[in-house]
Amino acid sequence: MAAAGAGCREVDLLVVGAGAAGLFAATWAGRTARAAGRPLTILAVDGARRLGAKILVAGGGRCNVTHHAVTEADYAGATPPAIRKVLRRFTVADTTAFFGAAGVEFYREADTGKLFPVSDSSRTILDALLREASAAGVELLHPARVSAITGAAAGFVVTTAAGTIRTGRVILCTGGKSLPKSGSDGEGLDLARSLGHTLADPLVPALVPLLLPAGHWITALSGLALPATLSLRSGAGKLLQAVTGSVLCTHLGLSGPAVLDISRHWLIARHADASATLAINWLPGETAESIDRLLVAGQGRGALAVLRERLTERLSRCLCAAAAAPVAGDLPRELRRALAAAVVATPLPIAGDRGFAVAEATAGGVPLTEVRLDTLESRICPGLHLAGEMLDVDGRIGGFNFQWAWASGYVAGIAAAGAGPRLTGPTADPPSATTA
Repeated sequence: MAAAGAGCREVDLLVVGAGAAGLFAATWAGRTARAAGRPLTILAVDGARRLGAKILVAGGGRCNVTHHAVTEADYAGATPPAIRKVLRRFTVADTTAFFGAAGVEFYREADTGKLFPVSDSSRTILDALLREASAAGVELLHPARVSAITGAAAGFVVTTAAGTIRTGRVILCTGGKSLPKSGSDGEGLDLARSLGHTLADPLVPALVPLLLPAGHWITALSGLALPATLSLRSGAGKLLQAVTGSVLCTHLGLSGPAVLDISRHWLIARHADASATLAINWLPGETAESIDRLLVAGQGRGALAVLRERLTERLSRCLCAAAAAPVAGDLPRELRRALAAAVVATPLPIAGDRGFAVAEATAGGVPLTEVRLDTLESRICPGLHLAGEMLDVDGRIGGFNFQWAWASGYVAGIAAAGAGPRLTGPTADPPSATTA
């Protein structure tokens, strides 16, 4: 095509966002093009001064790259069949093989199934991704925040802080709105909307701690961690979601894996049904009836003595206080049942959440119905591909969101490499009158 104007650079493929999904997409695009004997000019741009901030903080700085067993049931947002179709294109075995070839070995955490690099350092993962991208011929440009993408003849014109770029194809991988200090502040979602896409409603934090009202008795248990079951019910009493796992009491409310996992379900449920409720069972597997029997069998020893056999003294005392039950002596039937109910279904009057600034993921994004699942190319804006947290898919805690980044980045990358006109090089395709 004709030479670009002054200050306008041309590349065959532009990847917007050089995080996990972006680096993966760019790498696989480069590998695919070279394997086909049709190398492309591939540029990955990012607004951050230092790349990979979200990778570096993942897993407490250890980066749980994936989970030993991943299925569509580990995700929410889009329909399970749609998620499964993408996940099957790049599996956990493919992930470990990719990083293994890049010199990264993993170990499996016994009690969680998470896979970590043996170095226990997220830097190992980021360095491997950067090396593989470079080896695949990918050029990185940052800081170069993208402010606009518009359709043009044979592709797109992209406005960045480092200048204007004309490209045949774009892969959007800017993330959602979680951890905005890392660069994923939602502007990529705005770019998708400017190109005709919609966003799932509501768009809320996922994997985020929940807040309780100031002074709630649970906040006095700050630092207590224990296994528990969280149950989310509709206003009509229908069980919508139940999660069992570790719960951490904090001075602000609740955190820990089980709380993080149910947070997105709570926030979305409350958006649709203001009367939805959340409760906690401090003894997973027990029922009000089974606890009542324990209390009956322990008559004479006192409620505190009975509960201390299964729970900490601090929590036991708080539960007795919440049920207005004496810690010693016999319990009248009504107080006994009230205490049993408090143990297995303490109501949680959630006052809010810690927000996107703390959330590990975003619930919401571009619906999978708006992309072709075999290529992750937009059905609305041809030549545009989307991957990672841009899409309405979010996983539970444990490496599942990374596995989605690898799988969706792979699908988008290999598809973008094999389609569309070339804009650079001696064998560049002739200009097209088609407007994206």
